[in-house]
Amino acid sequence: MSSPPNPWVEPSPPPEPFPSAPVPIAESPSWTGWDVLRIAFATMGSIVAFLLLVAYMAHRLLYPALPLAEVSKYPLVTVIAQFLAYLVVFAYMISLLERKRGASFWHAIHWNWPRNWPAYVMGGVVLAFGLQAFAHFLPMPKELPIDRFFQTPAEAWMLSLFGATFAPLIEELFFRGFLYPVLARRLGLFVGVLLTAAGFGLIHSPQLGRAWAPVLVVFLVGLALTITRAVTNSVATGVIMHTTYNATLSVLIFAATGGFRHFEKLTQ
Repeated sequence: MSSPPNPWVEPSPPPEPFPSAPVPIAESPSWTGWDVLRIAFATMGSIVAFLLLVAYMAHRLLYPALPLAEVSKYPLVTVIAQFLAYLVVFAYMISLLERKRGASFWHAIHWNWPRNWPAYVMGGVVLAFGLQAFAHFLPMPKELPIDRFFQTPAEAWMLSLFGATFAPLIEELFFRGFLYPVLARRLGLFVGVLLTAAGFGLIHSPQLGRAWAPVLVVFLVGLALTITRAVTNSVATGVIMHTTYNATLSVLIFAATGGFRHFEKLTQ
């Protein structure tokens, strides 16, 4: 014979038939849109300053017979200058939050490393293959400004390593760490996601000759990364996906060119 229910014990709620889907949370960053603009201007200023410095040093030490303007266009010079500029910007980001705002940097930007990180590695791979397949249906230009980084093995290796390490980290910190929360707070989650993805596409447009088809592909990459950031409340997930996406493209180019040796195959 069963005992009567205890009136002092609150009955547990019935289990949900299906697990709840994650819902994007409201954003409340401790920084403002002016801080985001300061980071943007610091990035542009640092890139220009380091480009001039690295080009001048390369001109004096390695290419004294060439004009400085021509040396500044060399891919290796560009990548080294951008790497040094990103180091400065990274330090400025940390200083902005920890010294001026008195906040822990990684906590404030919602780094939040995911436990199921292999799923986001696979997500970056799937995103790369999916958008490459989608790009075949678009009028993609045969030559793009970024192709000049794939003329020698050294240039290809340098860009590939930079694109799969430090570049995605800084870009995710800026777009999904700093910019998206401000836009989402002011304009709402939906508009914040769209504008963040649009900004991500626009900064890559000079490398893509401002052709709408490749810029659309990069916009879709930014859209996927920003949606992931909104749903998971984690900047780290975007870094994982972004890094894996870039690395996958580099592996595909490596395979297509016979180990970065036959770049003419890229235009065939």
